[in-house]
Amino acid sequence: MAPALLFLVALAVRSALGVAFPDPAYPDAYYYANVARTLAEGGGFSVDYIWSFVDVGGRIPEVATLPIPANAHWMPLAVVVQLPFLWLLGPGPVAHGLPFWLLGAAVAPVTWWIARDAGLGKPGAIAAGLLVIAPGVLTAYLGQPDNFAPYMLLGALSLWACGRAMHGDRRAFLAGAACVGLAYLSRNDGVLLALPFAVAALAGARGWLGARSVGLPTVIAGAVLCLLIVAPWLARQLVVFGSLAPSAANGRILWITDYAQLYAVSGETSVATFLTQGLDALVASRVGGFLAAGALLIGGPFLVVLAPFVTIGIAARRRDLRFLPWLVYLVVLLLASGLLFAVHVPYGTFLHSVGAVVPHGMVLAIIGIGELVAAIGRRRPTWHVPRAASVITLSATLIFLAVSAAGAAGTIGRWRAEAESREAIVAALRALPDDARLMSPDAGAYRYHAGRTGVVTPDDPLPVIEEAARRYGIGWLAVERRHLVHALAPLLDGGERPAWLAPPIVATEDLALFPVCEKPEDPRCVP
Repeated sequence: MAPALLFLVALAVRSALGVAFPDPAYPDAYYYANVARTLAEGGGFSVDYIWSFVDVGGRIPEVATLPIPANAHWMPLAVVVQLPFLWLLGPGPVAHGLPFWLLGAAVAPVTWWIARDAGLGKPGAIAAGLLVIAPGVLTAYLGQPDNFAPYMLLGALSLWACGRAMHGDRRAFLAGAACVGLAYLSRNDGVLLALPFAVAALAGARGWLGARSVGLPTVIAGAVLCLLIVAPWLARQLVVFGSLAPSAANGRILWITDYAQLYAVSGETSVATFLTQGLDALVASRVGGFLAAGALLIGGPFLVVLAPFVTIGIAARRRDLRFLPWLVYLVVLLLASGLLFAVHVPYGTFLHSVGAVVPHGMVLAIIGIGELVAAIGRRRPTWHVPRAASVITLSATLIFLAVSAAGAAGTIGRWRAEAESREAIVAALRALPDDARLMSPDAGAYRYHAGRTGVVTPDDPLPVIEEAARRYGIGWLAVERRHLVHALAPLLDGGERPAWLAPPIVATEDLALFPVCEKPEDPRCVP
């Protein structure tokens, strides 16, 4: 009964978030929604805009064409789960959002089962299930057509199954391996979820920490099952792109030293250029990435207030095999964030991945509250420990949910303000011919709202921006102060307009829409 009620409450919250902001809100979500629409309409895995030039090798191609094969960077699961709903309901916010509301809601009963498996009573398990309904700063994102909800669910299931496998449960090992494969199809770094299973297999074989072996045949079967799940997608990437990680092939993902380089097309990004930053800068960036990941972990899903309780819970269950896979994944995620993805950590990469640790983390928070109250009770015999634990758990849960709700409201308010600021440009674009292409700071947003194909504005000097516009036959340039590349800043500050742009047809303090002149003698561009 309790798991079903938790699911319904979570679904109501996810649906309310979807109603509060029904559309995608940022590039990742726009991408998944746009590709899903194309796929549902029979266009295959293709996309008719460029969100970042990493999709085409990190450079302006000699032959610049649209559409292009989709998912050179992002994985396919968040696209595929939308298809049944698009076929049944047609394109629209509900069809895009509903699969993610359902998947996000399923995390609550899963957390209940994790808590019960860890020995918590029903009140504690309910509290943990309620906490994951609004997990701090992740709350608003769980209603978006993105991989937050799928990865949180699949990560929790895989780590739960791995913990059971460490007690000798062969079926759990196989189920967890399948979840790892699906998690990888949700996010590239889902591969990190395989490491706890390697630890479980080794610990079981050696008898470490009291772990029981699932047997070599089960380990092999699990690996094969995982590979069978991911193999079709990997084969597609090899056939279409000639690489298992197409967007990383030219180094612009791994070897950038500044996040702006992700959106640039000039300048070399390689191991050599990465190392030229010097040892001091390299070490500082890695330490900074690790610290940023730690800060996001503490202040993101746990809002700082739960972090001490989680820490106490970890200390109390440090020998519990049910939580060892979770701890392995958390440590590996933090190390990978600091060593490999340090530049990307503050820009959403870590928050996407950390969702997998949230369900177990909430269970540990409830355990930590109980341990703290019990410790105080041993010093204060007059305390009624069970009653105090219930009161503090309830209070912490309600405060946490209230703060999470306020944070989600603020996030949605910012999304709404940005969408409203674009309305003037969206209206102007809808009146243009269907073949008019746009260069903008968020090509996915204008594709979704205005039906415009085009490219993102490269973060490069003006001549490079013009070259990209010419290669792709761009007819219009949208400029936004919130997402402004350095070279275009003068356009919103009264500075000189380059010769290849005509006066704007839409202009406010924070954004403008400029015609791109096809030739220098275009009458619109003559001073």
